[in-house]
Amino acid sequence: MKRGAPVIAAGAAAAVLAAVAACGGGGTTLNEETGGSAAWTWTLPAHFPEPKVPADNPMSAAKVELGRFLFYDPRLSGNGEQSCGSCHLQALAFTDGRATAVGSTGEAHPRAAQPLSNVVYNATLTWANPSLVTLERQMETPLFGERPVEMGVNDANKAAVLQRLRADSGIAGYPARFAAVFAGEAEPVSWANVIKAIAAFERTLISGRSRYDQWLAGQAALSEAEQRGMKLFFGEKAECFHCHGSFNFNDQIVHARSRVVETPFHNTGLYNLGGTGAYPEDNRGVFELTAKAADMGAFRAPSLRNVEVTAPYMHDGSIATLAEVVATYAAGGRHIASGPYAGDGRANPYKDPLVSRIELDAQEQADIVAFLKTLTDHDFLTDPNHADPFTTH
Repeated sequence: MKRGAPVIAAGAAAAVLAAVAACGGGGTTLNEETGGSAAWTWTLPAHFPEPKVPADNPMSAAKVELGRFLFYDPRLSGNGEQSCGSCHLQALAFTDGRATAVGSTGEAHPRAAQPLSNVVYNATLTWANPSLVTLERQMETPLFGERPVEMGVNDANKAAVLQRLRADSGIAGYPARFAAVFAGEAEPVSWANVIKAIAAFERTLISGRSRYDQWLAGQAALSEAEQRGMKLFFGEKAECFHCHGSFNFNDQIVHARSRVVETPFHNTGLYNLGGTGAYPEDNRGVFELTAKAADMGAFRAPSLRNVEVTAPYMHDGSIATLAEVVATYAAGGRHIASGPYAGDGRANPYKDPLVSRIELDAQEQADIVAFLKTLTDHDFLTDPNHADPFTTH
């Protein structure tokens, strides 16, 4: 059953207020047994479910802090010059502000660095790979990938990179941290444990304190334009909610109580090279894995939380502003008149049919942009628990 904004918004607000009253505050605290370690406590917004955590990588405060150091440490790259945090900046919701990412060797990535807000709830990771379903599996791609090179760790330097960590005597104190977190292991400083620690840190990057969230809890107001935009967003006229209607404003969600996990990917009519439905080389979406025509240009719908600070937009950073993104959808896709990518995306044969049903005038488009800006969580963007420990210690 499809529902419009008034029903969704009112129902969500009522549920949130009931949860807040039940727990005596603005969030939910959940304990997770960590298999021998002290229990980890999730402090979540009242309308967020408990995250799913792999049984072989339980959470602990010490592991999260180790992961934070590793996330921000350039010594983890092959040449010692780039960290995970180089492409995932906290102030930009853990993206980098570039159209496409640049690896440690200077090689350009064909796709934009994805924001990490609430990455723990993503059912699949990266833009277009249905097989990457855990942060641990995904982490292997930036670390060890060769096409393109990101962190640049390979067979020739793997041992040397680990030796940098084993020899550390600075504020990170890696030998002691690894020994404490992975007690009992003969060699705690290992690639498997590096990956586990970073994944644990990334699972804590939870954003749910935006003005929209405060409005849900009855603690903030939205302007008339923002309320109009919200009604459009959750309604059939703009169709946004079909792909961005969850608590995380996307449509691939997994959490501790998930029973059925859906993993849709979408062609939104950005390209139509030569009128064939094709997308640019190295950016063909799920098609690159399946070779199925229907998967051409199919990418994961990202969360729209903090979308105000994650420009430029789309999988390849090819749209500069939120206003342009909304205008592209309102047009039913993108028409590129000339150049190497010329083609009318509005007529792409593999485009999601919902895109053609969007009808928005200029004021309605502006109202949707106004609503999207209420999803910015300034506390998250400045939270010291997520900041670079090499600059905050």
